[in-house]
Amino acid sequence: MGGISSLDPAASSNFENIWAVNQLFNGLVQMSDSLKVLPSIAKNWNISDDGLVYTFNLRNDVFFHDNDLFEGGKGRKVTAKDFVYSFNRLYDSKVSSAVTLLYNIDKENKNTTNGFVATNDSTFSIYLKEPFSPFLGILTMKYFSVVPKEAIDHYKEEFRRNPIGTGPFKYKYWEEGTRLVMHKNPNYFEFEGANRLPYLDAVSVSFIKEKESAFMQFLKGDIDMLSGIDAFNPSEVLDADGKLKAFYKEKFTMQTQPYIKTDYIGILIDESMDKVKNSPLKQKALRKAINYAFDREKLIKYFHNNIGLPANAGFIPAGLSSYNPKKVKGYYYNPDKVNQLLTEAGYPNGKGLPDITLHTTDNFIEIVEFIQGQLSESNIKLKISIENATVLKTGVAKNEFNMFKKSWVGDYADEENFMSLFYSKNFSPEGFNYTHYKNPDFDKLFEKANSEQNDSIKISMYQQMDQMIIDDAPIIPLYYDQIIRLVKPNISNLSTNPMNLLNLKNVKKENK
Repeated sequence: MGGISSLDPAASSNFENIWAVNQLFNGLVQMSDSLKVLPSIAKNWNISDDGLVYTFNLRNDVFFHDNDLFEGGKGRKVTAKDFVYSFNRLYDSKVSSAVTLLYNIDKENKNTTNGFVATNDSTFSIYLKEPFSPFLGILTMKYFSVVPKEAIDHYKEEFRRNPIGTGPFKYKYWEEGTRLVMHKNPNYFEFEGANRLPYLDAVSVSFIKEKESAFMQFLKGDIDMLSGIDAFNPSEVLDADGKLKAFYKEKFTMQTQPYIKTDYIGILIDESMDKVKNSPLKQKALRKAINYAFDREKLIKYFHNNIGLPANAGFIPAGLSSYNPKKVKGYYYNPDKVNQLLTEAGYPNGKGLPDITLHTTDNFIEIVEFIQGQLSESNIKLKISIENATVLKTGVAKNEFNMFKKSWVGDYADEENFMSLFYSKNFSPEGFNYTHYKNPDFDKLFEKANSEQNDSIKISMYQQMDQMIIDDAPIIPLYYDQIIRLVKPNISNLSTNPMNLLNLKNVKKENK
């Protein structure tokens, strides 16, 4: 696991921060392992008929962690005013990058405080400018956790390392870059049957940069769980089929789960730009030819340890409801189709086709070299330009590269999060439409889906949008990633979910 930069939920923009914040804080709602929105501090809610007002009824038994900042050192009860305060913090771009998630809040409504209302201690309402069906899912993000004003006033910027929340665990100490320790919150409000959660007395998170060292500590029993393919050497642990080697099966178990993450190659297609006007990639036939020119099955097997699925459907990954390769027809390896499309593009058998440059980082070099090799068999010459990760990120956002390797992880469990990358009003650098894809039919369907409350209708709409993306080929989908964890056998109730959110409140550890 990489390093944590902040324990303030307002800064929970990266994977490591989110994992830690999820143990310390709660929001109105939470996401189940099957990606359903469930109650948390809000025991229930209702949405107005016009889809513009969300009203939450809060529990009356939720308290902030005990702390000397509260009267008598006892954590005080959470009220609706705490949510008004916590959500208003997110408007400050110096505090949080979540400000982009608030664009649909009706800040100008005169009967609210920037779109938020505490009617009484247990009733909290949010006003929207227009209906937005993914909104409840967005509220499960850790940005929208409740924080106490007293702590922010006292600690100011240092709240990042002095967190006071309502979660199953409370902060003990954090040695940045090395270790984070959290202790059980004895006053936590959630129960499993008659048992108050959590079961664990404490949690220790270690940050070990060398995966060999991390794996050795795991084998010795100093660590109970390793997360992610980067946390160990897959060729040492996994067989050719991506399964746990027999030698290790008695020592630990391996958890796998579809991850709502798609790795892809993006192509800038905005012909108002000179770099696109002068690029052969402006031609859809060539972009489709490249999509057919390499074998995603081999890519997964030989260069991703059989972890994940080849992206033979759309951009929306396995793990989300609309993923369906029978409904969204993607690309498969087909050299004959490549030749046909090259001829259509004016480059029969690749004749006259200029070199194409793909920008990537060095951790994907084997994958892109495999693609380069396969494309060369169809006389498509691909050059590889290795960039520093920051340079690549900035360059893609500023439209400096015609072709680039990227991945997209769902921030919340709704297809809107993936399709928003192709909505024309989200052009980079202000938004995340890095390809500058523009299709009026797509935009109409995207806007319609945002106000649609019927899930089955929404799924059909997203499948139609996904097929448009595939047919217009502003991207080359590579694979849908997979969550992988190594877990010691004395650990139970450690669930997984497609968001890769770490939930420790139900976990039990048997002492050996």
